[in-house]
Amino acid sequence: MAAASLILSPEAMMAAMEPDLTTAPELAGVLDELRRREPIFHRPEFGSTRADFERMTADDFWEIGASGNRYGRAHVLDVLEQRAPDPDERSWITRDFHCRELGPDTYLLTYTLEQGERLSRRSTIWRLDSGEWKIMFHQGTLAGMP
Repeated sequence: MAAASLILSPEAMMAAMEPDLTTAPELAGVLDELRRREPIFHRPEFGSTRADFERMTADDFWEIGASGNRYGRAHVLDVLEQRAPDPDERSWITRDFHCRELGPDTYLLTYTLEQGERLSRRSTIWRLDSGEWKIMFHQGTLAGMP
């Protein structure tokens, strides 16, 4: 009888697997600043030209796309330069933001992005460099349906 009580429901199993994504209170200001910048490259108030995107990315920036492919900074900048505005972006939902300090002026921001039927988990490493936020690394991982 005791062994049967150890079997967890799928929901309880998922809850037991989840990390504690509580942002430390002293990082609330950083969390608010970075939350406004996500999803990266989709916030026109922070830039929409190649020069803007160059300023917001570190020289050694790279990312892993939802496809699992790795992309260097030059390729990402080329793609962004050719990208047309997407009116569906206004309906995207970002949620579950978490900020963690990795080192001096360096932070990991994670969140969930709903793009209609597409759900992805996102992570961006940000560094505050001479008063400017720079993107060091980004990853998007498909996570299923919202």
